[in-house]
Amino acid sequence: MYRLTARNAVILMPQWRSLSFLLSHSFHRPFSPSTPSQHFRQPERIFCFKGRKFYTKATKKQKQSKVSIEEKDYAHVIWWKERLQMCKKPSSVLLIKRLAFSNLLGVDTSLKNGNLKEGNLNWEMLQFKSKFPHEVLLCRVGDFYEAIGIDACILVEYAGLNPFGGLRTDSIPRAGCPVVNLRQTLDDLTRNGFSVCIIEEVQGPTQARTRKSRFISGHAHPGSPYVFGLVGDDHDLEFPDPMPVVGISRSAKGYCMISVLETMKTYCAEDNLTEEALVTKLRTCRCHHLFLHTSLRHNSSGTCRWGEFGEGGLLWGECNVRQFEWLDGNPVDELLYKVKELYGLEDDITFRNITVAPENRPSPLHLGTATQIGALPTEGIPCILKVLLPSNCVGLPVMYIRDLLLNPPAYEIASKIQEACKLMSCITCSIPEFTCIPSAKLVKLLESRETNHIEFCKIKSLLDDIVQLYTNSKLREILKLLMDPTWVATGLKVELDILVDECKLVSHRIGEIISLDGENDNKVTSFAEFPNEFFEDMESSWKGRVKSIHLEEEFAEVDKAAEALYIAIKEDFVPIISRIKATTAPLGGPKGEILYTREHEAVWFKGKRFMPSVWAGTSGEEQIKNLKPALDSKGKKVGEEWFTTMKVEEALDRYHEASNKAKTKVLELLRGLSAELQTNINILVFASMLLVIAKSLFGHVSEGRRRQWVFPTLTQHQKSEDGGILHEGEGMKITGLSPYWFDAAQGGAVRNTVEMKSLFLLTGPNGGGKSSLLRSICAAALLGICGLMVPAESAIIPHFDSIMLHMKSYDSPADGKSSFQVEMSEIRSIITRATSKSLVLIDEICRGTETAKGTCIAGSIIETLDAISCLGIVSSHLHGIFDLPLRTKNMVFKAMGAALINNQTTPTWKLIDGICKESLAFETAQREGVPEELIRRAEELYSSVYSKDVLRGDESKLKQFCASTDTQSQPEKDFLPIVQSLRSPDIFNEELERAMIRICEKRLIDSYKKNGDSDSSSMRCVLIGAKEQPPPSTIGASSVYAILRPDKKLYIGETDDLQGRVRAHRSKEGMQNASFLYFLVPGKSMACQLETLLINQLPSLGFHLTNIADGKHRNFGTSDILETEMMVRIR
Repeated sequence: MYRLTARNAVILMPQWRSLSFLLSHSFHRPFSPSTPSQHFRQPERIFCFKGRKFYTKATKKQKQSKVSIEEKDYAHVIWWKERLQMCKKPSSVLLIKRLAFSNLLGVDTSLKNGNLKEGNLNWEMLQFKSKFPHEVLLCRVGDFYEAIGIDACILVEYAGLNPFGGLRTDSIPRAGCPVVNLRQTLDDLTRNGFSVCIIEEVQGPTQARTRKSRFISGHAHPGSPYVFGLVGDDHDLEFPDPMPVVGISRSAKGYCMISVLETMKTYCAEDNLTEEALVTKLRTCRCHHLFLHTSLRHNSSGTCRWGEFGEGGLLWGECNVRQFEWLDGNPVDELLYKVKELYGLEDDITFRNITVAPENRPSPLHLGTATQIGALPTEGIPCILKVLLPSNCVGLPVMYIRDLLLNPPAYEIASKIQEACKLMSCITCSIPEFTCIPSAKLVKLLESRETNHIEFCKIKSLLDDIVQLYTNSKLREILKLLMDPTWVATGLKVELDILVDECKLVSHRIGEIISLDGENDNKVTSFAEFPNEFFEDMESSWKGRVKSIHLEEEFAEVDKAAEALYIAIKEDFVPIISRIKATTAPLGGPKGEILYTREHEAVWFKGKRFMPSVWAGTSGEEQIKNLKPALDSKGKKVGEEWFTTMKVEEALDRYHEASNKAKTKVLELLRGLSAELQTNINILVFASMLLVIAKSLFGHVSEGRRRQWVFPTLTQHQKSEDGGILHEGEGMKITGLSPYWFDAAQGGAVRNTVEMKSLFLLTGPNGGGKSSLLRSICAAALLGICGLMVPAESAIIPHFDSIMLHMKSYDSPADGKSSFQVEMSEIRSIITRATSKSLVLIDEICRGTETAKGTCIAGSIIETLDAISCLGIVSSHLHGIFDLPLRTKNMVFKAMGAALINNQTTPTWKLIDGICKESLAFETAQREGVPEELIRRAEELYSSVYSKDVLRGDESKLKQFCASTDTQSQPEKDFLPIVQSLRSPDIFNEELERAMIRICEKRLIDSYKKNGDSDSSSMRCVLIGAKEQPPPSTIGASSVYAILRPDKKLYIGETDDLQGRVRAHRSKEGMQNASFLYFLVPGKSMACQLETLLINQLPSLGFHLTNIADGKHRNFGTSDILETEMMVRIR
């Protein structure tokens, strides 16, 4: 029996590149004589024609080709040598010794299996390697993917694989992985920065003594996984964050960073960057390749030694720990050419520029600012990202918020983000779940035509979410406001009407083809007394993917073939089984059964101790005579116990043929739909990013309301005419500011009011809260200019053009710089970038050098910042600053307060006016466990040297004030009229809503009137659909809800956290698509009363409840009649 199984079916792919095509004529590209690779010829051009399949076919050659490395391959061999030098495993080190760098594979032709004769497998692999010389080559050979030479060493070192044949010294290095472990091997290689070229072999029967044809099925790059064959899978593929190719250059405007995404075919060139901002960007993105432009070798000092005189040191340290290459010429053009060379792209492929003009946009955050507020994870620093979103909001929304903070938007965009957030905070209707799909994943799957039915369902859900936002009048306003932020994030400008129309069309088209959740028009075949695991395995890989209307003929043929197979089994095997069961025999007698053998994809008769000849002359004799040994796909006998018949084999062949034909048709439909949607790729990318933004902002608003944060008033910064001082009423004012890492809703945080119209010189004791105040102000200002909520009671924040926070510095041994050198480098960057529209925060300035000169440097810095007229704070323990003749106009003295409690000076952590020269150094040391004798000796030394200063200080000692904390009562929540959900409720939902209103409305209105609440309008309920969630307005509010279970039974409950309760209920089995009906109530007590009232009275109206017993837990909730009866019985 020979059968081509479904798993080996050949699917023609337009992306296949053949070896015959790889041998096409080369193309030449002019290059500059200064290009580092000027002595090497450029790689050949690779073409890809759609609609045709090209593959290699080995031909028998008698002559041995002469093997010698070509001139153009020298650079590639050196490139691999550098990477092999980093191999540390003993096994890989031994393999490297057997390499010969006379060819790109590193194969020593004098060793066993090292023949590179034209036509053999090694020669084929060498031809493929010549086209992608910087990629690891994995070639399919039977049930393994194999690598030889250099690539085998890389597999052993980074993928943890063992070499074929052990470490024998007479054979070339060979290694590989089983087919089932391909994904894991690719993940290991790409995680270590390698790109992989995968060679597949054409499956199916071949002529004797001929080699199978092979083709390039795809590539795996860091941030871009291998997707070949995904269209036929029934699971999702996790996509990593895309990794761009990055180029860095320098011009008169500053540094420029060019990021190219091969998957998206886009590039972005960000110019006018500082060194610190550039390093911040490098640390937030893992790049596939890094290219440095030769302009970096020349700094302002005119030297070619990059890093001299402080410039370039930080950037050089960041780049020096990475692998990079140099490029010359036009940075953008050269980098795009390098990308095409790296990925083997055609020369006519174009990349879209998504650079957003930087006009009126604040500068990106400096590295020190980003790390000191935790926008970049830093040990010991509270992470601001963890407090901006709920704990369950992860992935793409977190990445968007992080990028928003690191690259603050222009005032117009920030205003729209804030306005959208305000609307999100007020709406009371249910909101979509916001399906988030990475844009790179969308593009790659659609362009490679490997989108499976699961991904199509996600795409449809994504599009339906956009339509839902547009359909609801309140959500539509939010949708409009998010159009411009999405444009900034994607570089795509799309009109709202076009977006919605395209989403409707594409969603409808997907719904026409794809079998959606809940649709079951093509069930897996099943028969009684038949091993239905066979049909499950054969049909589950293609049934349920697309609607059966598109495969009526194929489905009908499969049904007929399945029925014919069932009849053949029933006629040929069942009589024998019946005869065996009817035979009485002692233990050890004959046995027989019909079984499915998954390995051979067949249903056969298995008989134990069964000999057909013994049964001659008995009932079923004809069927026994027809039995024959079962054979595998290679024609070999499976075993002594497995039997079949000609009729069963013919039926199996017919069924497999029909099943394969149906599966091929399903894959064709899926690939055809992918090709069809490629024309809408920009709309899909725009819609996916819009939903990511919407989900992140809804999550932020929910968490902000829970933490009792507020929306600031965002103003455009304007200079005055008199020396740069801001006009009265302008500047920055933050009332009730609390550290962002404290949860103000739980109390315990000391709040401060900061009213800033000029530069502050801040003093205070150790542990007095100076650093925390600066970090809190920085975070609040940054959140404000991004349009987000801030941890305060109220705030007016100008839209700064840059926010720069400098705190403690550490030395940099790699750059040969002390901590003071590093501090001065950062101060230089701040001074050169600060304007009158900047916010500058410097903590404990010049503490890393000699006190007298450090004090003078600090005074000069303060004078410079004061002359610039920027807002900011400079904190210091250098009290000699007050004795310097500073030329300042606007500087204000501020201090962190302290109070005398139980004869001990204790910080109050409150910002006050004045100067504080008390450091509390001795008290702090004592608190931290420093030995008493050491502290006493320190006090003696201090008195002996600074006694005069101490006496003089006592005479003019400033009074310390303990600023009281103003507590403001929270305003009562306004209960806005609840609007109906987008979805029209069915009759059951309408009846339930009327019943809930009938039972609860009177008591609810009476409660409002009793509390003096003017909002005593009629009660209304809100429906949360199957794929919806509660709005942020439910955060912190009491509510009563009813779960509409799939079995039509109800569950009544109350909660102060409706979002969390919905998630908890839906996490239970069978409740994933449960709907909810809820209404808000004034307080927990009222919610408990109405919950019990509903539990006790809904059953009398014909509703079935699952938690009736909960109604007995309260002393209220019964009807008036029942209350009267109870009173009569008691009497």
